[in-house]
Amino acid sequence: MNELRYTLLADGPGDRALIPILTWLLQEYLPSWAIQAQWADLWRLPNLPNVLHQKIKLTIDFYQCDLLFIHRDAERVALADRLAEVADAVEEARKFTTLPPCVGVVPVRMTEAWLLFNTDAIKEAAGNPNGTAHLSLPGLRRLEEVPDPKAMLHNLILEATELGSHRRKHFKVKRAVQRIPECIEDFSPLRELPAFSNLEEELRETIACQRWGD
Repeated sequence: MNELRYTLLADGPGDRALIPILTWLLQEYLPSWAIQAQWADLWRLPNLPNVLHQKIKLTIDFYQCDLLFIHRDAERVALADRLAEVADAVEEARKFTTLPPCVGVVPVRMTEAWLLFNTDAIKEAAGNPNGTAHLSLPGLRRLEEVPDPKAMLHNLILEATELGSHRRKHFKVKRAVQRIPECIEDFSPLRELPAFSNLEEELRETIACQRWGD
Protein backbone atom coordinates (compact mmCIF):
# COMPACT_ATOMS: atom_id res chain seq x y z
CA MET A 1 0.00 0.00 0.00
CA ASN A 2 1.23 3.50 -0.83
CA GLU A 3 1.74 5.82 2.12
CA LEU A 4 1.65 9.61 2.34
CA ARG A 5 2.98 11.35 5.42
CA TYR A 6 1.96 14.95 5.93
CA THR A 7 2.76 17.56 8.55
CA LEU A 8 0.53 20.41 9.70
CA LEU A 9 2.23 23.65 10.73
CA ALA A 10 -0.46 25.78 12.35
CA ASP A 11 -0.91 29.12 14.09
CA GLY A 12 -1.34 27.54 17.52
CA PRO A 13 -1.94 24.29 19.42
CA GLY A 14 -5.73 24.62 19.17
CA ASP A 15 -5.57 24.39 15.39
CA ARG A 16 -4.65 20.72 15.45
CA ALA A 17 -8.43 20.28 15.03
CA LEU A 18 -7.67 20.69 11.32
CA ILE A 19 -5.96 17.29 11.14
CA PRO A 20 -9.12 15.15 10.75
CA ILE A 21 -10.34 17.55 8.06
CA LEU A 22 -7.09 17.39 6.09
CA THR A 23 -6.90 13.62 6.43
CA TRP A 24 -10.48 13.29 5.15
CA LEU A 25 -9.68 15.51 2.18
CA LEU A 26 -6.59 13.49 1.25
CA GLN A 27 -8.54 10.25 1.51
CA GLU A 28 -11.08 11.67 -0.92
CA TYR A 29 -8.39 11.76 -3.61
CA LEU A 30 -6.13 8.94 -2.43
CA PRO A 31 -8.62 6.39 -1.06
CA SER A 32 -6.24 3.43 -1.33
CA TRP A 33 -3.32 5.19 0.34
CA ALA A 34 -2.36 5.09 4.02
CA ILE A 35 -2.42 8.69 5.26
CA GLN A 36 -0.15 9.48 8.20
CA ALA A 37 -0.57 12.84 9.93
CA GLN A 38 2.00 14.73 12.02
CA TRP A 39 1.46 17.82 14.14
CA ALA A 40 4.36 20.28 14.15
CA ASP A 41 4.50 20.94 17.88
CA LEU A 42 7.01 23.78 17.74
CA TRP A 43 5.64 25.44 20.86
CA ARG A 44 7.77 23.19 23.03
CA LEU A 45 10.92 24.69 21.53
CA PRO A 46 12.78 27.53 23.26
CA ASN A 47 13.04 30.80 21.37
CA LEU A 48 10.43 29.93 18.75
CA PRO A 49 10.76 32.50 15.92
CA ASN A 50 7.79 34.66 14.97
CA VAL A 51 8.69 34.73 11.27
CA LEU A 52 6.72 32.22 9.20
CA HIS A 53 9.52 31.14 6.85
CA GLN A 54 11.70 30.32 9.85
CA LYS A 55 8.90 28.23 11.35
CA ILE A 56 8.61 26.37 8.04
CA LYS A 57 12.32 25.57 8.09
CA LEU A 58 12.13 24.37 11.70
CA THR A 59 9.15 22.18 10.86
CA ILE A 60 11.04 20.40 8.09
CA ASP A 61 14.10 20.04 10.32
CA PHE A 62 12.07 18.17 12.93
CA TYR A 63 9.16 16.66 10.97
CA GLN A 64 10.18 15.13 7.65
CA CYS A 65 7.17 14.54 5.41
CA ASP A 66 5.87 14.15 1.85
CA LEU A 67 3.48 17.10 2.11
CA LEU A 68 3.43 20.18 4.30
CA PHE A 69 0.20 22.01 5.17
CA ILE A 70 0.78 25.58 6.37
CA HIS A 71 -2.14 27.02 8.31
CA ARG A 72 -2.85 30.69 8.90
CA ASP A 73 -6.17 32.07 10.10
CA ALA A 74 -7.46 34.75 7.76
CA GLU A 75 -8.89 36.74 10.71
CA ARG A 76 -9.41 40.24 9.29
CA VAL A 77 -7.06 39.77 6.32
CA ALA A 78 -8.40 38.94 2.85
CA LEU A 79 -8.08 35.27 1.88
CA ALA A 80 -5.96 36.08 -1.19
CA ASP A 81 -3.57 38.23 0.87
CA ARG A 82 -3.11 35.54 3.50
CA LEU A 83 -2.47 32.88 0.84
CA ALA A 84 0.10 35.18 -0.78
CA GLU A 85 1.76 35.56 2.62
CA VAL A 86 2.05 31.78 2.92
CA ALA A 87 3.40 31.46 -0.64
CA ASP A 88 6.03 34.15 0.00
CA ALA A 89 7.11 32.41 3.21
CA VAL A 90 7.48 29.11 1.37
CA GLU A 91 9.68 30.72 -1.29
CA GLU A 92 11.83 32.34 1.38
CA ALA A 93 12.17 29.05 3.28
CA ARG A 94 13.31 27.30 0.07
CA LYS A 95 16.43 29.48 0.17
CA PHE A 96 17.54 27.69 3.34
CA THR A 97 16.21 24.13 3.03
CA THR A 98 14.65 21.60 0.67
CA LEU A 99 10.87 21.57 1.06
CA PRO A 100 8.26 19.01 0.08
CA PRO A 101 5.12 20.25 -1.74
CA CYS A 102 3.39 22.88 0.41
CA VAL A 103 -0.31 23.73 0.59
CA GLY A 104 -1.78 26.74 2.40
CA VAL A 105 -4.73 26.24 4.74
CA VAL A 106 -6.54 29.51 5.44
CA PRO A 107 -9.96 29.26 7.10
CA VAL A 108 -12.06 32.41 7.10
CA ARG A 109 -11.97 33.76 9.73
CA MET A 110 -10.42 30.99 11.85
CA THR A 111 -10.32 27.21 12.25
CA GLU A 112 -13.43 27.15 14.47
CA ALA A 113 -15.56 28.37 11.54
CA TRP A 114 -15.05 24.97 9.87
CA LEU A 115 -16.49 23.20 12.93
CA LEU A 116 -19.78 25.11 13.06
CA PHE A 117 -21.85 22.97 10.72
CA ASN A 118 -22.61 19.72 12.53
CA THR A 119 -24.95 19.82 15.53
CA ASP A 120 -24.58 16.11 16.35
CA ALA A 121 -20.79 16.37 16.48
CA ILE A 122 -20.92 19.37 18.82
CA LYS A 123 -23.29 17.53 21.17
CA GLU A 124 -21.15 14.41 21.12
CA ALA A 125 -17.98 16.40 21.77
CA ALA A 126 -19.79 18.10 24.65
CA GLY A 127 -20.42 14.67 26.20
CA ASN A 128 -24.17 14.90 25.69
CA PRO A 129 -24.99 13.19 22.36
CA ASN A 130 -28.66 12.67 23.25
CA GLY A 131 -29.15 16.17 24.60
CA THR A 132 -32.28 18.12 23.66
CA ALA A 133 -30.76 21.61 23.62
CA HIS A 134 -31.47 23.49 20.41
CA LEU A 135 -28.19 24.74 18.96
CA SER A 136 -28.57 27.69 16.64
CA LEU A 137 -25.82 27.21 14.07
CA PRO A 138 -25.28 29.73 11.27
CA GLY A 139 -26.09 28.62 7.75
CA LEU A 140 -23.18 27.10 5.84
CA ARG A 141 -22.87 30.03 3.47
CA ARG A 142 -22.69 32.41 6.43
CA LEU A 143 -19.87 30.65 8.27
CA GLU A 144 -17.20 32.92 6.80
CA GLU A 145 -19.19 35.96 7.94
CA VAL A 146 -19.27 35.02 11.63
CA PRO A 147 -17.15 37.71 13.36
CA ASP A 148 -15.90 35.46 16.19
CA PRO A 149 -16.28 31.75 15.34
CA LYS A 150 -14.26 30.69 18.38
CA ALA A 151 -16.55 32.45 20.86
CA MET A 152 -19.64 31.15 19.07
CA LEU A 153 -18.35 27.56 19.08
CA HIS A 154 -17.37 27.68 22.74
CA ASN A 155 -20.82 28.99 23.68
CA LEU A 156 -22.54 26.30 21.61
CA ILE A 157 -20.50 23.56 23.27
CA LEU A 158 -21.46 24.83 26.72
CA GLU A 159 -25.12 24.98 25.67
CA ALA A 160 -24.87 21.43 24.36
CA THR A 161 -23.62 20.13 27.71
CA GLU A 162 -26.92 21.20 29.34
CA LEU A 163 -24.96 21.57 32.57
CA GLY A 164 -25.81 24.08 35.26
CA SER A 165 -23.89 27.36 35.37
CA HIS A 166 -21.53 26.19 38.14
CA ARG A 167 -20.51 22.96 36.37
CA ARG A 168 -20.14 24.78 33.04
CA LYS A 169 -17.37 26.88 34.56
CA HIS A 170 -15.30 23.73 35.03
CA PHE A 171 -16.07 22.13 31.66
CA LYS A 172 -12.99 21.78 29.44
CA VAL A 173 -14.24 23.56 26.33
CA LYS A 174 -10.92 23.53 24.44
CA ARG A 175 -10.69 19.76 24.79
CA ALA A 176 -14.23 19.45 23.41
CA VAL A 177 -13.30 21.60 20.40
CA GLN A 178 -10.58 19.10 19.51
CA ARG A 179 -13.10 16.26 19.69
CA ILE A 180 -15.60 17.82 17.26
CA PRO A 181 -13.81 16.92 13.99
CA GLU A 182 -13.17 13.42 15.36
CA CYS A 183 -16.96 13.03 15.58
CA ILE A 184 -17.53 13.96 11.92
CA GLU A 185 -17.22 11.42 9.10
CA ASP A 186 -18.09 13.69 6.17
CA PHE A 187 -16.72 17.19 5.70
CA SER A 188 -18.15 17.64 2.20
CA PRO A 189 -20.61 20.36 3.35
CA LEU A 190 -17.59 22.64 3.77
CA ARG A 191 -17.21 22.67 -0.01
CA GLU A 192 -19.75 25.49 -0.03
CA LEU A 193 -17.13 27.74 1.57
CA PRO A 194 -14.76 29.59 -0.80
CA ALA A 195 -11.78 29.13 1.55
CA PHE A 196 -12.31 25.38 1.78
CA SER A 197 -12.84 25.11 -1.98
CA ASN A 198 -9.57 26.95 -2.51
CA LEU A 199 -7.78 24.47 -0.22
CA GLU A 200 -9.28 21.50 -2.05
CA GLU A 201 -8.33 22.88 -5.46
CA GLU A 202 -4.73 23.55 -4.42
CA LEU A 203 -4.48 20.09 -2.90
CA ARG A 204 -5.94 18.46 -6.02
CA GLU A 205 -3.39 20.26 -8.20
CA THR A 206 -0.57 19.18 -5.88
CA ILE A 207 -1.65 15.54 -6.00
CA ALA A 208 -1.84 15.66 -9.79
CA CYS A 209 1.55 17.36 -10.08
CA GLN A 210 3.19 14.77 -7.83
CA ARG A 211 1.37 11.96 -9.68
CA TRP A 212 0.40 10.43 -6.35
CA GLY A 213 -2.87 9.08 -7.64
CA ASP A 214 -1.39 7.32 -10.71
